[in-house]
Amino acid sequence: MARSPLARGLVARRRGGTSGQRVLKAEAVLAGGLAVALLCWEFPSLRREMRIWRMAGGFRAGRRYP
Repeated sequence: MARSPLARGLVARRRGGTSGQRVLKAEAVLAGGLAVALLCWEFPSLRREMRIWRMAGGFRAGRRYP
């Protein structure tokens, strides 16, 4: 059975269009970039929290601090 020109155009668009894998890769890149930006934004606070934690005794503090 011969396809209509409209059906041929839809098939061609499906093959050449954006595939699901491309969309997933783009979302992964976007999420990774957002995670890196958040980590860079929060890095100074994390350093300060680690310093306070070490001054309080770290793992060695045991049950001294709740």
